[in-house]
Amino acid sequence: MTAAPRRPGLIRRLDATGIPLLVARLGVGGMFAYLAYMKLQDPIEFLKLTHEYGILPPERPLFLNLTAVALPWLEMLCAAALLLGVARRGAAVIIVGMLLFFTPMLAVRAANIYANPKPKVTYASFCDVKFDCGCGTGEVFICSKLTENIALLVGALVVLFSASRRFCVDGLLARRRTGAAWERAPT
Repeated sequence: MTAAPRRPGLIRRLDATGIPLLVARLGVGGMFAYLAYMKLQDPIEFLKLTHEYGILPPERPLFLNLTAVALPWLEMLCAAALLLGVARRGAAVIIVGMLLFFTPMLAVRAANIYANPKPKVTYASFCDVKFDCGCGTGEVFICSKLTENIALLVGALVVLFSASRRFCVDGLLARRRTGAAWERAPT
């Protein structure tokens, strides 16, 4: 008595369609391209907002300047890789790393603003805290920004762990390479 072949689970069947990967790539890649573009529009403002986090030593302005110059370009490069579907896992790893680093920093900065508000400013709740986080979208309410970052993180994780290559340039190139090798194989 032989066992019937196991049918893949729902998640694997859904992943095989390539749709979750495509949606995640376009969503995360599109958002990172937009945010990088916005930062590149006013690099001096982005530099000032980056300085406000206080994580880079002020006595070493070179680090702050390099971060303010390189970060938007890194985001744009990762966004392009995701949008095209080339080196998508590497781009997803970098984006996951950025989100895991910057999201807690946003929360800490918002908590500090909430705990030490400016004079004549009161917040009914933590979610009422609004500031320009330096992400490129201007002033945002912290809870909506944290939710956005978590959604981007989930999308980047979908890209990272998807086994599909459908709708990706690298998948198309791999199929062409395999097809070309098949045609050259001796009969």
